[in-house]
Amino acid sequence: MTTIVILGFAVVLLGGLLLAEKKESLKGILLTKPLLSGLFIATALAQSHPAGSYFYLILTGLVLCFAGDICLAFFFNRRVFAAGLAFFLTGHLAYIAAFFIAAGINAGTWVSVAAVSFISLYVFVRLRPHLGSMAGPVIAYVAIISLMVVGAASLAVRPDFSVQARALVMAGSILFYASDLFVARHRFVRKSISNRYAGLPMYYAAQFMLAFSVGLIP
Repeated sequence: MTTIVILGFAVVLLGGLLLAEKKESLKGILLTKPLLSGLFIATALAQSHPAGSYFYLILTGLVLCFAGDICLAFFFNRRVFAAGLAFFLTGHLAYIAAFFIAAGINAGTWVSVAAVSFISLYVFVRLRPHLGSMAGPVIAYVAIISLMVVGAASLAVRPDFSVQARALVMAGSILFYASDLFVARHRFVRKSISNRYAGLPMYYAAQFMLAFSVGLIP
């Protein structure tokens, strides 16, 4: 019941956030985004979970991403935007540690390294002319989020985890990666509300999926 209530509030807040983004209302964004991001932390805490490293690392990642969300609300300020990237980067490191500690390195690791590296290189080549002095931070961020997807793929091929757990982690990581493409497009290529309409639902779906996974992975 608690989870249903949380998700109900999340849907309402996401609608409010998208409306605020359309109106470019910083006040509206600040009224909705922190509450919405706080709900994925609440979702993780609401799960019946083992008190293991996976739970604590995912929770750490969620908290760091919450901080990143607050910073990215001020996307027009380069320094604050860079701080947001740093929070997300360290959040991804926590997710990576959680996935690899749970799954180890296996065949899924090497197959996904090849696939994700190709996609990420293509993405960076397309973004490079627009990055200017942000090229270095963006390279680091692309490398880290790519490694997060690799970690998720490593966990996804482990048959000792439930199908539901593996699906949540893999889908969540892919959606997170995809949502960041729209963040990059909005920030560096073309500012458009369509980027928010596509990226924000993907992002929040990803975070909630990872939050739900803590109840399924020891």
